[in-house]
Amino acid sequence: MLSNKPTTAFLEVGFRPFFLGAGFFAMLTMALWSAIYIFQLDITLDNISQFEWHAHEMIFGYAMAVISGFLLTSVRTWTRKVTAEGKALLLLFSLWATARILFLFGTSFIALAAIIDTAFTLWLTYILFHRIIKTKQWHQIGIIAKVLLITSCNIMFYAGALGYLDNGVIWGIFGGMYIIIALILTMGRRVIPFFIERATNDAVKLFNTKWVDIPNLFLFLAFAINEVFVGHEATSGYLAIVLFGLNAYRLIRWHHPIIWQQGLLWSIYLSFWMMTFGFALFALMYLSSVDIPKLLALHAFTVGGIGMITIGMISRVSLAHTGRNVYDPPKAIKFAFVAILLSAITRVIIPLFDILPYETLIGASQIFWVLAFAIFTVAYAPILIKPK
Repeated sequence: MLSNKPTTAFLEVGFRPFFLGAGFFAMLTMALWSAIYIFQLDITLDNISQFEWHAHEMIFGYAMAVISGFLLTSVRTWTRKVTAEGKALLLLFSLWATARILFLFGTSFIALAAIIDTAFTLWLTYILFHRIIKTKQWHQIGIIAKVLLITSCNIMFYAGALGYLDNGVIWGIFGGMYIIIALILTMGRRVIPFFIERATNDAVKLFNTKWVDIPNLFLFLAFAINEVFVGHEATSGYLAIVLFGLNAYRLIRWHHPIIWQQGLLWSIYLSFWMMTFGFALFALMYLSSVDIPKLLALHAFTVGGIGMITIGMISRVSLAHTGRNVYDPPKAIKFAFVAILLSAITRVIIPLFDILPYETLIGASQIFWVLAFAIFTVAYAPILIKPK
């Protein structure tokens, strides 16, 4: 049986291989993207652009590894059922890694990459759904359903890249991105107030309100559908204004001075502000005369939102689930958080003022990103490999 007991700590729980793999891959793929974008390194690409290649690997490669590690661990905690361990976990991780390696060569092996990547996400989805349904944890179905939707978007991407679905590449990339943001907004609503409360030794109590949560969910769904499939700019602009207001209100209510004393808190908190800032950029872009490139708004969501919150979350989760003190992380990790913040600032905020060449800022952002994940990988590899 593939689910036999692990012989090494590295294959005990899903977060260990997937978080370490995510850190290494984030560093590697961004360095490669920099070589392509800045130094014109040539890779074979048919039916997709360089930007689409880069976007796919950041969404379905990096972000999907973080989501996999997080949910394999969370579902195991929620259900008290083993998700994947030992050889089964090794095989699942190997499917993800093999698809990444094949796609590093561009589209030369895209058909094989598509089969392996789809097998990975479908098996992951089955594992998560099976444990949730078996233990009747119906309130968790919404989160797991988002994994199935991400899988569907990845299939759309490959179908488009292989010439079987018109617009499949664009639908897949942007659909996957917005579903991941929806997942982050859903999980962040749960964990950020909890993290802040625990940091204060439960001296404060933070509450979410339905009049914010429910409209936020449905308006974001409408915003994402319009952006991916419809493209009516004014509609997105007005929805973005409301989404900015709702999320800003929520973040202001969550604020506590203790956030700024802990890197594991401010990195996650600021990531939500970056996504909220992304909504403001969309509103300005569509409803005003201000000339804002759409890529800046998108990178507020991706570098500032997905990038910052994932490195913060995997740093915290790795400590908590290996029996370490989340309030005493490796000292080097604070430099990783500063680097990822600088990556977001140089990619999203400084270009708004047109004070430096755009390519220079992109290159600087790429360097800061690689530095952030290099620090994480070096600092956390012993934690993720060694026994609890």
